[in-house]
Amino acid sequence: MDTFQQILDLDEEPDYEFTQQMVEAYFEQAADTFKKMDVAFKKKDLADLSALGHFLKGSSAALGLSRVQATCETIQHRGQKRDEEKDSDLSASEALSIIEELLKKVKVEYDEAEDWLKKWCEEHSA
Repeated sequence: MDTFQQILDLDEEPDYEFTQQMVEAYFEQAADTFKKMDVAFKKKDLADLSALGHFLKGSSAALGLSRVQATCETIQHRGQKRDEEKDSDLSASEALSIIEELLKKVKVEYDEAEDWLKKWCEEHSA
């Protein structure tokens, strides 16, 4: 909420037009990125999964969506065949197996964030 509140502080009431535009752009980026992640996963393209995780991590951080951000960061590292928590390398098959579960998790987290953001936008639209 702190990051989202900072965005709101830069915007103007009552319509929060800038914030609403940021949220809509994020929805579009996220939908496109998830499609690309699914394709990269099917191709077993770890480098692309890492890059896409990094991209969505940044977009999510900009809106303060910390759960989506954290999971995307983990996807980014697993795409690099790294387990940062254990400070160890992974095989490609281990990384893909973990990413498969992370993709399911991040989509649920995203859906929850999207629902919250849509509700906020409805409450604050002109």
